[in-house]
Amino acid sequence: METCVQETKDLLSVYTDDEILNTRQMTDPTMIMAMKFLGKLELGMAQIMPESAPYVMQRIIQLSLLHGMSPVSPIGFVHLGSYIAKLGDISEGYRYVKLARSLIDRVGSTESAGEVISIGTQVRAYIEPLQAAFEYHNEGYAVSMASGDTIQAALNLVLICSSSLSAGVNLQSMREKSDEVTNFLYERKLLIFVVQMQCFQHCVLKLIGADEKPAYVSAEEVCNILATNSSVTAVYFFQKAYVSFMFRLYDDSKHYTEKSLDFIDNTWANLLVAHSFHAFYFGLISFWVARVSRDEQQQQWLESGKRSKLTLKRWAESSQWTFENKWYLLEAEESYCKNDYNTAKFYYEKAISSSRDHKFVHEEALACELAGYFYVEVRDTEQAMEYFLLAHEKYHEWGAFGKCDSLFKNISQSVRGREVHH
Repeated sequence: METCVQETKDLLSVYTDDEILNTRQMTDPTMIMAMKFLGKLELGMAQIMPESAPYVMQRIIQLSLLHGMSPVSPIGFVHLGSYIAKLGDISEGYRYVKLARSLIDRVGSTESAGEVISIGTQVRAYIEPLQAAFEYHNEGYAVSMASGDTIQAALNLVLICSSSLSAGVNLQSMREKSDEVTNFLYERKLLIFVVQMQCFQHCVLKLIGADEKPAYVSAEEVCNILATNSSVTAVYFFQKAYVSFMFRLYDDSKHYTEKSLDFIDNTWANLLVAHSFHAFYFGLISFWVARVSRDEQQQQWLESGKRSKLTLKRWAESSQWTFENKWYLLEAEESYCKNDYNTAKFYYEKAISSSRDHKFVHEEALACELAGYFYVEVRDTEQAMEYFLLAHEKYHEWGAFGKCDSLFKNISQSVRGREVHH
């Protein structure tokens, strides 16, 4: 993937953005049909064959430069931007995302606008405040429906839902939106998306404290999809790890994290908001496991947590708004692992403050909760209770009533010294 992306960047290095935008229009009917085929191929391969997808992107851009820009050309540039961002250069990826959006106007067609918006918005969220992403995806849904592109309409809807969990949107609002989106997907028999939405709904309902269990797709159908799609499988196990972590189920958190990480290298080639969500919680779980472990794997988990921390720190350089608080919380948890208690106290407070300043109520709650467990460990029960009470207040504000109920049980066990896995 890296080689192909670098070759494409080298190819484009002799062109300015204005020169690309002013490239002649493609007129050869055979080439136009070939581009449409490549455009249809790109998105599916990005999910199912991530190592091969960049070669499709590269061919779209090569043909565009040789034969002129077509309505499909913006797809090549937006995927290039996404791949570059996934490889670590967020600002350069963002440049190509914006270029792809400008190309839509130049080619005089909105045929590819839904895909450009869906893929591009996920990169924008690493530069712009995450909460702003929803309006872009709403636009992507509308333009996709107007052009008859059901797949891109569906993708924009799914990304609205997955990003809303990262952004800390009120859980009841998420519940209503996820019901609406899942019905849309199920009516159109988009089962891969339905499976992903079922995972999302399970998380939301569990946090709310509802007993419902969404089952649009049978267990057999779910297993068939998981057997053939590593991207969906990684999400499936991550969501289980996330729920387990939120409800302080240590063994399940560890198990499902290991399962998800088994598939993570063969998932989406594109950069998605979900990747930051995964990195954050994999880091938190890794530091938790490292504190509890007393075997040869302890150092391995600690290193896993450090990798997540450094990744979030790097993303915080491109978007302080979205990632600073997450980086601070991982710094706190790492310092806790190292018994560097003064540094841990400093970073817990910074994580709480940053979450509050940047409107992430769910992560303010989480930072308070984890600070509470830390203060139980250092035998400052009074300070621990202050943080636990604030965590409860913020979880309630988020709408996580099921989590609130669970929190009381965890606090009681921790303060009485019965909970080993802090």
